[in-house]
Amino acid sequence: MDGRDLVRSVKRVVSVRRLRAVRSAWWRWQTDAALPSRVAERARVPGRAVGAEPGPGGGVVRFARSRLCVRVVVGGAVFWAWDGAEPLPSYALAGPVPEADARAVLEPDRDGGWRVVSERVTVVVSPHGAVEVRTPGGVLLRRESPPRWWEPVAGGPARWVQRSEVPADARFFGLGGRASGPRLRDGAYRLWNTDPGAGFGPGDDPLYLTMPVQVVVSDAGMHLAFHDNSWSGRVTLREGEEGAGSGHDRTGTCEVRMDGGPLRCWVVTGTPARVLRGWTALTGAPAVPPSWALGPQHARWGFGSEREVRRIVNGYRDRGLPLSALHLDIDHYDGHRVFTVDRGRFPDLPGLARELRADGVRLVSIVDPAVRVEPGYGVFDGGRAVGRSGAFVRDARGRMVRGEVWPGVCGYPDFTDPEVREWWGSLYAERLAQGFSGVWHDMNEPVSFAAFGDPTLPRSARHSLEGRGGDHREAHNVYGLTMARAGYEGLARLRPDERPFLFSRSGWAGMQRYGGTWSGDVATGWPGLRASLALVLGLGLCGVPYSGPDVGGFDGSPCAELYLRWFQLGSYLPLFRTHAAIDAGRREPWEFGPRALAGARAALAERERLRPYFVTLAWLARLTGAPYVRPLWWAAPEDRALRDCGDAFLLGDALLVAPVLEPGADRRAVRLPAGRWYDTVTGEAYEGPGQVLLGAPPERVPVLARAGAVVPVRGADGGTELEAWAPAAGRTGGGAVVRDPGDGWAPPEVERYTTRWVDGRVVVGRDGGGPVGCPVRVRGL
Repeated sequence: MDGRDLVRSVKRVVSVRRLRAVRSAWWRWQTDAALPSRVAERARVPGRAVGAEPGPGGGVVRFARSRLCVRVVVGGAVFWAWDGAEPLPSYALAGPVPEADARAVLEPDRDGGWRVVSERVTVVVSPHGAVEVRTPGGVLLRRESPPRWWEPVAGGPARWVQRSEVPADARFFGLGGRASGPRLRDGAYRLWNTDPGAGFGPGDDPLYLTMPVQVVVSDAGMHLAFHDNSWSGRVTLREGEEGAGSGHDRTGTCEVRMDGGPLRCWVVTGTPARVLRGWTALTGAPAVPPSWALGPQHARWGFGSEREVRRIVNGYRDRGLPLSALHLDIDHYDGHRVFTVDRGRFPDLPGLARELRADGVRLVSIVDPAVRVEPGYGVFDGGRAVGRSGAFVRDARGRMVRGEVWPGVCGYPDFTDPEVREWWGSLYAERLAQGFSGVWHDMNEPVSFAAFGDPTLPRSARHSLEGRGGDHREAHNVYGLTMARAGYEGLARLRPDERPFLFSRSGWAGMQRYGGTWSGDVATGWPGLRASLALVLGLGLCGVPYSGPDVGGFDGSPCAELYLRWFQLGSYLPLFRTHAAIDAGRREPWEFGPRALAGARAALAERERLRPYFVTLAWLARLTGAPYVRPLWWAAPEDRALRDCGDAFLLGDALLVAPVLEPGADRRAVRLPAGRWYDTVTGEAYEGPGQVLLGAPPERVPVLARAGAVVPVRGADGGTELEAWAPAAGRTGGGAVVRDPGDGWAPPEVERYTTRWVDGRVVVGRDGGGPVGCPVRVRGL
């Protein structure tokens, strides 16, 4: 336990169930004593290649002490694995494994090595087990050194390390939700979903949602590498350095260390759009939130009563501020027990929900996984009746694992058991009966308050893992993912005519199939504001497009300037939600003075105007894997200056948003990708690539539109209009539009439009020659 852990532990002991937390931590320590702390191990490396057998998409290369399978699948993704590991079972993959590419061929290479040649990628295997991923032209994207295992002499899971090299100019991104991103600097990043226990900032790691998903961008191209292993691990990154003059380049390096589990990896190469399309083809298309969930949402831990909820909603309505949803935190439960209601404070919750929905406001409920151990409590009793041994996680001796969470002493459902997922999903009927339109999962790393060490379950706790059996070391990182699956599938069964709305604090690769996520308890302060953007950008590159922060920060009281700048950033992110701790003050826009209220009103109005664009981005994310929020290098990964820019982003293909992330700023420098860009307020045109200085007064942040773009917006009458930005002279442009098909499962229709100059005027046409069907406004003339 380092100093940071000690500080967090002291805070927990002081603030949360003091003696119970100590007891919970002591019990966990005793339980984990069954895991040997030190065992005799022997190291192993592959040795020299001794032969190979061709197979579908590649083949198997045999070494003196190991064997390597290399397979290229249709679409160009590469799978490689050691010692017989297969793509399945996997919590990340959606459905069956993609079919092997029949055109990929395994053939001998020089010095006794082998290579797999395919249309989009070449994989070279050295005589001693190094694996190189190259472009069809032979340019090196990634080189994996021969791995090393440490195997217990008496048997059991083996630790392993895999070291990699990337080009000297490469930059690292991804690894899930990292507050220090989006570009990941040199350092070690832990793979263990963790509640930091307090408000976090850019220096805190790990956080709630870690993934072994690396995104690497270099002059040679972009690739995504995913080590499909849910065990605890650590990724150490070191950027390379190009030699000056006659000096040699120093390659970038990556080291992945895992405490157990298979050594298997997927690599997807190509342009950013192609990589994300290939990645979501493997892990599943993102769930599309209902259209109302793309509007402004409001939450606070501590609304406390129906009267306070009405006061907040009336405050928005009376000031003419749009509001789509209001979220109820754990204080609306009876004694913090999940799937209950405090009837004293909320005597008619279904009636309140109907009343709010008539005004266009949905209710969203928090759902925590921890179930209070209390005979007579229906959820607990129902869980004990599931299957042969009940729904709750047990230890190696068959005893229910107990932890300390908000309701008190709790048990934890084992969501890696399909029967438990079905039971848990059925419980959401109670939430729907109370009038809730969606849920947010919290505390599902999972958390058990503790006085020292990790605030989670014993690592020796036993899980089903889909019937295979295993312990918490393997199940921990997928706990939130499997809970999200249980909730999403349950809501879909219970309300089959509507798409579920669900987002989760914790998760793993593939969680986009069931919804999105949010920042968790980001610290109130300017560093927390910067971390909010880093999290959304990094998660989007890992395949989770729907996310956003706690606007204003979770754990403190922001000044009016900080609140407004956070509000402005949030208004351009997919999940736009204010939220705060019970003792952190209010987050309503009118609480920060008339100037902040005016700025918030302008941000809300622009968000509502862009609602058709957000609907389009949501559906395009499902169809193509492209996130709503993209780094500036998305369309030009070869531009090195853009790779290093983490203070602005692209919203789809059309808009560039440059939030203000520092106090006292009334203008800011903005790095532009290539092409012409228009200031959406002044209409002034700027040419990229390059840097410009733009005004950023308190009432707005700089937003630029790409020349030629077509953006669907909401008109004054509430209908959809097309806002077309004039292309540069002699150039064309365009954009896609998806009309809102409603909140059900109707397939969307993608309309594509082009812009071009004809006889001195800008003409907007629809691909295929059909009618445009809505008003068009041309800007940038």
